[in-house]
Amino acid sequence: MKDIADINALGEGAFIAAFGDVAEHSPWVAQAAAVDRPFHDRAHMIRSFTDALSHADRAAQLDLIRAHPDLATRARLTADSAREQGGAGLDSLTAEEFTRFTDFNARHKAAFGFPFIFAVRGATKHQILAAFAERIGNSYDQEFAVTLDQIGRIIRFRLEDRVSP
Repeated sequence: MKDIADINALGEGAFIAAFGDVAEHSPWVAQAAAVDRPFHDRAHMIRSFTDALSHADRAAQLDLIRAHPDLATRARLTADSAREQGGAGLDSLTAEEFTRFTDFNARHKAAFGFPFIFAVRGATKHQILAAFAERIGNSYDQEFAVTLDQIGRIIRFRLEDRVSP
């Protein structure tokens, strides 16, 4: 874990190299957050990242959303995604559960044009499936907002893993 003083001392390139992967394949979030340095503490750093996400234009937000993998996919995942999904038991689904996840992923993409995103830390596969079922009835704008909120939670979890309190 790095402490805030060390993080604030990083040059912009080193900062982006260290934290550019916190938002799935979207280093622009770290680049935008970097302008808020020096950070007072970890909470300030997290706010800077989530503010960068919320203040981005809709096209950049959508690109970030689409950079996320489907849940319970057998595709190649980033180390963070693999660890998070494994922690929720998504790497050990039964055949029936895998089929349900695959069906929900396809239905969500058909309805909204982007993957279902859920900050899985602390959740069970049953809670995630329940969220799938609940959110599939959202309007596009509702689901877009919920998805950005979930990405903000993912960013927070990942920064909490890397930055000392």
